[in-house]
Amino acid sequence: MSTILEKIAQIESEMARTQRNKATAGHLGLLKARLAKLRRELITPKGGGGASEQGFEVSKTGDARVGFVGFPSVGKSTLLSNLAGVYSEVAAYEFTTLTTVPGCIKYKGAKIQLLDLPGIIEGAKDGKGRGRQVIAVARTCNLIFMVLDVLKPLTHKKLLEHELEGFGLRLNKQPPNISFRKKDKGGVNLNATVAQSELDLDTVKTILGEYKIHNADITLKYDATADDLIDVIEGNRIYIPCIYLLNKIDQISIEELDVIYKIPHCVPISAHHHWNFDDLLEMMWQYLKLVRIYTKPKGQLPDYSSPIVLHHEHTSVESFCNKLHRTIAKEFKYALVWGSSVKHQPQKVGIDHVLNDEDVVQIVKKV
Repeated sequence: MSTILEKIAQIESEMARTQRNKATAGHLGLLKARLAKLRRELITPKGGGGASEQGFEVSKTGDARVGFVGFPSVGKSTLLSNLAGVYSEVAAYEFTTLTTVPGCIKYKGAKIQLLDLPGIIEGAKDGKGRGRQVIAVARTCNLIFMVLDVLKPLTHKKLLEHELEGFGLRLNKQPPNISFRKKDKGGVNLNATVAQSELDLDTVKTILGEYKIHNADITLKYDATADDLIDVIEGNRIYIPCIYLLNKIDQISIEELDVIYKIPHCVPISAHHHWNFDDLLEMMWQYLKLVRIYTKPKGQLPDYSSPIVLHHEHTSVESFCNKLHRTIAKEFKYALVWGSSVKHQPQKVGIDHVLNDEDVVQIVKKV
């Protein structure tokens, strides 16, 4: 392990010494690619291991999973206890939570699993503390709550983002708009639909050479960086929405609170006093992008008490059938749908029809 860490430290210090200009772009690209490969070895060490260490991997339940990430003693356990009624051990000293503590809340008919992860320390991405196991669990979440102390939010935010970035987590970002395809022969073919400030053919070839890729078609659809290209080649990056919870707002003034409200992706709260939980849960719902579909048995009223909850990327009638039971799609004839996804109420639709939030669906099977 130490040899990998030593190599990472050497590359990082060389990058810090290297001036950034056109002449050094290829060399910096090469160093970034080497760094990404070493980081991958840290995340998934040879011989397996990782997230399944005792007490860390929690089985997935509910419709979505939210992970609480933060430095020790910022109030993650208090927040989980007050949101979910789960007693995660709370104390006034650091490192109280030593394993993943799960909780569950019901919101707008959906069951949301909450995970209180042990506090991250600086250097977690390099194997310090239990950082690797913590972030391996964070990678399985649909949303991250980054809990920050309102008295020192920006320093903590920067450090935590740096740790998570080192583990291939990209917060509140979209995957790079780069098409990348390996081929058997023909060399490297680079197309750019807009002018590039950082990447040219030589830099791209240098980065690909580090991965032993000598034949590929690449199309850059925006002004991309070397980091973006490396993310696409690595292919193991996870893009997760993140809400920054600025906790302990009972310790600041109203004027300071007004300033905090202007920061994007932020919700000021007081976990101890239960302040502003409504805003937090509403923002959580928006970021999770869940879609609720109500079932209607033939000749009965729709069941509004327990919706079938789908993720916004999989909202077809087929996904709805599979969530109900895996045999239903095979026996499917057509569906009757009431709601905003259809023009007529009800409308007869096929299995590929895309549903909207709060649609009502009645499945008609083949006889």
